[in-house]
Amino acid sequence: TFQENGLETINIDDEFEVIECVENEVDTVSFYEIESTLRKMLKKWSDVSEVVPIADKWKGGKLILEPADTNLSSKEIPIETFFHKIVMVRDRIRVMEQKINASKQLDDQDKIDLQQYITRIYGSLTTFNVLFKLKDNHFKGASSK
Repeated sequence: TFQENGLETINIDDEFEVIECVENEVDTVSFYEIESTLRKMLKKWSDVSEVVPIADKWKGGKLILEPADTNLSSKEIPIETFFHKIVMVRDRIRVMEQKINASKQLDDQDKIDLQQYITRIYGSLTTFNVLFKLKDNHFKGASSK
């Protein structure tokens, strides 16, 4: 933008006069990296729940729980309802994780121990990753190396 002329579009092939060339003396980051970092921070520390999309193939589907005993009735629930419950569990685990990390009553070793339990909980929930549309929303347990 220019103060006198407002917004002006410049062709990428236009010639430019270099007035002063400054070499990068420090590491630079891209706008994408800043946006991504900010998004992660807001996601981690904000109490606003994001909308988590279900994978397209499960939309309109149902979860059927059928007992082995044929004299007992089966139970059907919309898969979106089940998915919503899974997302709520994940959100509550995240809040618990934040409260543990911010706790003044717990020492560092207690926080580490509890964090390891939380990581194992996430690992136990990876079975449900098939329901998520976006990989960024998946549960992640401890990495196997």
